[in-house]
Amino acid sequence: MELTGEAFLYALAGLMVTFAGFSALLLTLRPAAGAKLSLLDRYLARTVMCYIFVMTAGALLPPLLALYGVEEPWIWRSSSVLFALPMLSLQVTYPYRRRRVVGKGPPPSIFAVFVVAGSASTATMLAYVLAGFPHGAAAYITSLTVDFFTVIFGYLVALEVIMEQPTDIPDGAAKD
Repeated sequence: MELTGEAFLYALAGLMVTFAGFSALLLTLRPAAGAKLSLLDRYLARTVMCYIFVMTAGALLPPLLALYGVEEPWIWRSSSVLFALPMLSLQVTYPYRRRRVVGKGPPPSIFAVFVVAGSASTATMLAYVLAGFPHGAAAYITSLTVDFFTVIFGYLVALEVIMEQPTDIPDGAAKD
């Protein structure tokens, strides 16, 4: 049984895992330049990894359920619940968690895209799929894709913030 959008989900999961590895690799730039990782650096890296792995699980869940012979409408309903609940939890609590760890909330652009747009996409998908409207697979995959791009946006903004932080190079170290 071929699942609607299965190839797209596998491709998306591959992109997500690749992005996770790439984002972790880029985080090594500051220490390579002689700077220590700040609380913000570590928090943002952990946040990106957590989001990416929840989304990767969301991409792999429908094909996994299909292997068990679950009927397609139920695949999308159960996947939407099992993906949306942890994802929404991460999205709506991000400002609180960031403030608790770093001492200040996210910049307005991060709040608008990462929190508001991401949460709206996930919540709309959940309601749409659970209501049984047609093209539930498309709604699910679209939301997963939108969430992925909000994380990429958040990462790029965070990377810029990280690179603007002072490097705290120890005294006596050579500066180029």
